[in-house]
Formats: sequence, structure tokens, C-alpha cells
Amino acid sequence: PASVRGRDGVLRPTEVEQGREQALTHPAACAPTLRRAVEARAARCFGGRREGVDGTDELPAALAAYVDKVARWAYKVIDEDIHALRQAGFDDPQIFELTMMAALGASLPGLERLFEWLDG
Repeated sequence: PASVRGRDGVLRPTEVEQGREQALTHPAACAPTLRRAVEARAARCFGGRREGVDGTDELPAALAAYVDKVARWAYKVIDEDIHALRQAGFDDPQIFELTMMAALGASLPGLERLFEWLDG
């Protein structure tokens, strides 16, 4: 399969990288830097590497806890988690977007490792 290295140096299928980059950079409810930090934090839960991504350790506590929960145990997210994000200043469109970025980051490390292995 065709693959390409992303801006972070990680090898992915071409279409996956194009979709990922679009999700991380397209104008939306949250700043691209925040979306990148959320995606990177979630990816790191499963050993994913994201070179040159800053801010993963500077996320607000409620958001960091939420990203970790979505990445590891999405089925355990409850209303109180969403309420904590609202209390931290996030609105519903932002929460949806951040949830998608956390899910994206959590979903990719296995695929990335496979493509690195195939690449030799």
C-alpha cells in the first residue's frame, strides 16, 4: 500500500495521513495547536510518537483526564466528564471536536507500527 511520512515523521497510509492532516488543520471550533496536542496525547497512550508536538503536558486538567479516558476507556465516559469540560470553558462543538481528535489519536498507533514494520 502507498504510504507517506506525516509532518511528525510517522509513516501512515497516504489516505489516512491526508485525512488526519485535514482533521488537525482545517478551521474548526478549536485551534489547530489544541487539536494536535489532544491527538498526540491520545496517541501516546498507546506508544504513538508525535515529533514536534507541544502542549500535551499543558492541557487543562479536565481535558487531559478526558483525553486519557476517551483514548483508553471511551465506554466509561459519563455525563460528569462532559460537565467537567464545560466547567473548564469548553462548549459542545469544542467537546465534540476534542473527542474526535482523542479517538483519532488513539486509533492510529497500531496502524503506524504496522506500516513502519512493512517499510522495513
